[in-house]
Amino acid sequence: MAVIARYRSDILALAQAQTVTDPTFRRLYNHGNLQFTYCLWGLMPGSLGDEQSPFNECSHAYLATAKALLAYMATMPAAERDAKALISDIDADMVRSGASWILCQFSGESFSTGGIIEPRWSDMVFHMPSLAVVIAMIVALIATGWSIFGSPLSRSRPI
Repeated sequence: MAVIARYRSDILALAQAQTVTDPTFRRLYNHGNLQFTYCLWGLMPGSLGDEQSPFNECSHAYLATAKALLAYMATMPAAERDAKALISDIDADMVRSGASWILCQFSGESFSTGGIIEPRWSDMVFHMPSLAVVIAMIVALIATGWSIFGSPLSRSRPI
């Protein structure tokens, strides 16, 4: 899935260029975007390579959806040529990485566009890289609020 992650933006660009779509295409496209949002936009470190990451399963889900979307676009007349060329590029990159498009498994579990795979939120406190990012986000939000609204002590008071 690491190779699919590198090509996700290319897959989405091809999908966004499609003017003629059908319900299956839109379901795959929307599910992938929703799943990506649930995974905090792929910002958590190690979410793909670290099996202990609380974001590992949901990351595999949005990447599996991107792969399924690309495979589906290869069956669409308007996207077929570009999708097959992208699949060929991805497969060549996968072979260089010791994997293969054909042999790549989505996961040991099945995913459905009818459901969202959520991160294991309760495990975040035990996964230091994820916890560090969450703490950094909170500090950044506080610093932003502080800079926008200023310190309550520094506000001028009426005399």
